[in-house]
Amino acid sequence: MTHFDLPPLLRAAGTVRLPGSKSISNRMLLLAALAEGVTEIRDLLDSDDTRVMLSALAALGIGLEAQGANCWKVRGAGGVFPVKQGELFMGNAGTAIRPLTAALALSGGHYRLSGVARMHERPIGDLVDGLRQIGCDVRYTGNAGFPPLEIFPAQVNLSAPIRVRGDVSSQFLTALLMALPLTGEKAIIELTTELISKPYIEITLNLMARFGVRVEREGWQRFAIPGGQRYKSPGVLHVEGDASAASYFLAAGAIGGGPVRVEGVGKNSIQGDVKFADALETMGARIVWGDNFIEASAPAGRLKAFDLDLNHIPDAAMTLAVAALFADGKCVLRNIGSWRVKETDRIAAMATELRKLGATVEEGSDWLAVLPTPTLQANAEIDTYDDHRMAMCFSLAAFGGVPVRINDPGCVAKTFPHYFDVFAQIAAPVIAIDGPSASGKGTVAQRVAKALGFHFLDSGALYRLTALAAMKAGVSLDDENRVAAIAAKLPAAFQGDRIFLSEEDVTEAIRSEEVGKGASKIAAFPAVRAALLDRQRAFRRFPGLVADGRDMGSVVFPDAPVKVFLTASAPARAERRYKQLIGKGMPDNMRPLLQDIVKDLEERDARDAARPVAPLKRLPDADLVDTTNLNIDEAVAAVMDSVRHRLPFLNPPVI
Repeated sequence: MTHFDLPPLLRAAGTVRLPGSKSISNRMLLLAALAEGVTEIRDLLDSDDTRVMLSALAALGIGLEAQGANCWKVRGAGGVFPVKQGELFMGNAGTAIRPLTAALALSGGHYRLSGVARMHERPIGDLVDGLRQIGCDVRYTGNAGFPPLEIFPAQVNLSAPIRVRGDVSSQFLTALLMALPLTGEKAIIELTTELISKPYIEITLNLMARFGVRVEREGWQRFAIPGGQRYKSPGVLHVEGDASAASYFLAAGAIGGGPVRVEGVGKNSIQGDVKFADALETMGARIVWGDNFIEASAPAGRLKAFDLDLNHIPDAAMTLAVAALFADGKCVLRNIGSWRVKETDRIAAMATELRKLGATVEEGSDWLAVLPTPTLQANAEIDTYDDHRMAMCFSLAAFGGVPVRINDPGCVAKTFPHYFDVFAQIAAPVIAIDGPSASGKGTVAQRVAKALGFHFLDSGALYRLTALAAMKAGVSLDDENRVAAIAAKLPAAFQGDRIFLSEEDVTEAIRSEEVGKGASKIAAFPAVRAALLDRQRAFRRFPGLVADGRDMGSVVFPDAPVKVFLTASAPARAERRYKQLIGKGMPDNMRPLLQDIVKDLEERDARDAARPVAPLKRLPDADLVDTTNLNIDEAVAAVMDSVRHRLPFLNPPVI
């Protein structure tokens, strides 16, 4: 995909389960590879960067075994890598190439490391200088100070401290800290400049300790690793959610109303980027902390301008630069010099793209100042520079009520392959149309979705599919638990206007009266509704969704900006149902009497309204559309009027 178009966004609310942290994932993988024993790493991030590390470790002789989704078993080498020769392609994964360079330099082998063109522009000279100080033989095969590299066996001498700069990238210090225990000797590292991104070093020290290696730290200038230590597997480890990724969703909550809750990080996180929530709080956002979650909501008015030193959250700070578009004044981001040597020159890139949206931007060697514009420039095309964080940050600009195009959206695969799908779960506009059976909401919803270019969810079809699947499996529709188990693994597929169960086209079968009654029955079961909840929410994708059912606005999409309760009198609905039966060619002697259809609808209405879970009801914030005396075109026009009133920036067509 060459670009991704985001519609104007009005509101963000919901819950996001974060993918695993890239920084923690790659550190855990390397430490597990160097440790004695077998380590099981759960909730590992599945992304380009972790795949690069896994591929490299496999090539170096480390036993790796997939244990299911996001779980790997790593059989450690108990020291240096067993394979003594190899050519490793590291893509653009800084968290892989830098620590591996140090570990390979101490492994007594001959290795070549290279990456994509941008990786060959990212500095590694300070790390190589540090390794050469102790006798390692690391050579540049391209430009001095940058990959690609060639490593040869060498004798190491740790009699003197390793002196290394700390103001370019904390990954250089991380690489040395993680690799030096392989020597078994005492090692000392002294920094010659101020250390940036200190929280990332805290992650490194924390994880090393979990693998049994302690580091003695004197402030942030001197690190001593006592001799005689070896990495030992702690057994089973869980990767925290990615705190940097959390920043996009928390900012969405602060800008788009909220609340937005991110799960997987919390007040006990070892990642420094959770401090991003503090920066949002400085801007006036309302923040709630839990042991394993953070929640953000918008302030009563505009977000406040800020002037902050962001050395401690360099990656998450990028999100603040875009959040500055929604502040009440000039915002200044300081001490962000490390942005210059990331996946791209992020200070220059951020300044360029913010200006496309109309902001006035000043930049310095290690700072950025953003003066927001009252009205964002519409239809801006944001270039992403093959930088995942640029793509994710600028998705927030759509909350300015303007469409935004993100070029090369696939770059998010580096750390968050499904970012835009997840972002849609809290931000894509939803039109929820609820109402009783035979009110015409399915036909109306389909027509509205087509007019807007939105996706369509017929939630009733999922309940009908579940009932049909249970009937085919011989499961009693009174058995809540077994029916719920079927719902949880429902092999359903929607292809255009056709509906499939496994590979069988059941479009017509699920519309039978028998299946309809069964669906109404099982829809009253809490376990069935819970099993289908996430499946229904997964239909929420950009540019938006029109969903029809009984509880779309009350339970499934309670934050939907447009809610419609579409109804009609029982006799009018019965007449429509009767005409449907005639239209399907049902013989006269098989057609129910009109009064029987009325009775059946009234009983179903009563059952739907009385069920203890998600009862059918009109919500206070739902627009009422009574179709008793309306034809389909008039009903569609009435719903579009609601859309036009509540989402005017969508410019919905007149029907």
